Amino acid sequence: MTRNWDRAVELMPGGVNSPVRAFKAVGGEPPFIASASGPYLSTVDGDDLIDFISSWGAIILGHAEPSVVEAISTAAANGTSYGVPTLGELEFAEQVTTMVPSIEMMRMVNSGTEATASALRLARGATGRDVVVKFEGCYHGHADAFLVKAGSGAATLGEPDSPGVPEGTASTTRIVRFNDLASVSAAMA
Repeated sequence: MTRNWDRAVELMPGGVNSPVRAFKAVGGEPPFIASASGPYLSTVDGDDLIDFISSWGAIILGHAEPSVVEAISTAAANGTSYGVPTLGELEFAEQVTTMVPSIEMMRMVNSGTEATASALRLARGATGRDVVVKFEGCYHGHADAFLVKAGSGAATLGEPDSPGVPEGTASTTRIVRFNDLASVSAAMA
């Protein structure tokens, strides 16, 4: 695994294509995966692992679920990206808004980062407020506002956790402790 990691670090910033994949929070090098099926990952070194990460929440049905693979194959055979609307996305939006009536409109995106960045922009536009709250130690995506770590308390301005995050962006992000209503209340005061 070290040889693969060394190669990755030479080719990709931090050795990965998303900061959360670098395993900085838990230490060590991430395993390189050859294949996956159901809840299992097989590494390039021949180890079988239980996947507790589930692609950071995106693989709720497990890996290579036959019905999902078949649907992807069917869709890909008709084209992979158009850059214009499709009936499939229209029908999906109708199904979601019918099943969840409180969803009046929806926007489909390609990643969790894009979803949280869109939600942040929508919240700021709807409230007219610039300051947002972020949970300490939780991954909310790779947008600037989410790459801020905790200062010395709720009243302390955030500090960039990644080079390239402007101080102005960091100053509009308040850090609160996860599952701690008092820290959320203090940040909202």
